[in-house]
Amino acid sequence: MEHEARSARQLWVEDVKGRQRMPDPVRNAAVRAVMITSVTLVQAVVAFLCTFAGSWLAFPMTISAVASTVVATWSVLDVWITRQVWRQRNGVVSEPSSTARSLRRDRHDEGRSETARLSEAA
Repeated sequence: MEHEARSARQLWVEDVKGRQRMPDPVRNAAVRAVMITSVTLVQAVVAFLCTFAGSWLAFPMTISAVASTVVATWSVLDVWITRQVWRQRNGVVSEPSSTARSLRRDRHDEGRSETARLSEAA
């Protein structure tokens, strides 16, 4: 009897949160960026400690830390670019601002009045 009551209860209850889950491509890019950044920080610490200790490994580690910093910067930019691309492709509706809408309406009205003038003259 107890076994049946236990199996009838739900094992996993999901809490409703205010923020939605990130899309898969964006989450993949974010995880990649965090991993690259953490490796870069470890390299920088090792380079600092090797320099402090006067080890021969200081110069190669410093060079690799600088190169990793460039890669880490690119990976963080990749998260931002992937997020923007995902938003553009998957349903974020972009509406023109009110000034753009009024300028477009004015141009449209001008064109319509000019067309009317040309048809009256003919």
